[in-house]
Amino acid sequence: MTQRRGDPIYGAAIVAGLTLFGSLRVKPLLIGAEHLSRTGGAVLAITHFGYLDFALVEWMMWKNNRRHIRFLAQQAAFKNPLVGWLLRGMRHIAVDMKAGAQAYQLAVEALRAGEVLGVFPEGGVSAAFTVRELKTGAIRMAVEAGVPVVPIAVWGGHRLLTKGTTSPFPKKFGVPVLFAVGAPIAVGGALANADVAAATTALRSTLQTLLDDLQTGYPVDGAGQPWQPAHLGGTAPTPKAAAITEAARQERKARERLERERAKN
Repeated sequence: MTQRRGDPIYGAAIVAGLTLFGSLRVKPLLIGAEHLSRTGGAVLAITHFGYLDFALVEWMMWKNNRRHIRFLAQQAAFKNPLVGWLLRGMRHIAVDMKAGAQAYQLAVEALRAGEVLGVFPEGGVSAAFTVRELKTGAIRMAVEAGVPVVPIAVWGGHRLLTKGTTSPFPKKFGVPVLFAVGAPIAVGGALANADVAAATTALRSTLQTLLDDLQTGYPVDGAGQPWQPAHLGGTAPTPKAAAITEAARQERKARERLERERAKN
């Protein structure tokens, strides 16, 4: 199976995305479209700066070659009645952060069946708007399934909705959103752990290079803006400050989970 075009819920979601981004007059620009295959499995390794990145990449893929993307999503999202119904209908894969083996195997099976899998290897939104350290899952899944990894940088979508900052609604109209697709990375054979780590480091470097080019060529001046990284004159937190904030957030969430478990007992 290389493509599923008869999924009614996915089709409805695509129409909703087209309507949303069309009404906001989002201005897309795709660089490297030739690297998006029309057939066969692939892992799309995508930068993550905004909460709509998954929808924007789905939109971009659909406009380019009419393919559907299956994303890995945290299990908590599936517990929401409406969101969970949509995620299941679109055949996205739920990830249990405490036990991800089942999701990993489902992802590998989908790739072997010729599907396209979307992954955010940073593991969450980067508030510094630079590429964080990557998890190794994207490389490991591609190796096991025998498919390439396609690096994709997205810039501009975070101006619509992101972590830690908001913008007035009128400023969400006419936002340029740039996509840069890098050449597919072939990862054949069974790689040792050291090789997987090296390939993951190289993937991060590729994503940052693609991102640098998009940020340099972005048609809106971001100086002094909260959506611009600090090293380019914006007021976003530095990578170090963002990491400290994220660590504190994760610690708080862990305490809250522990308190809920204790309350149940």
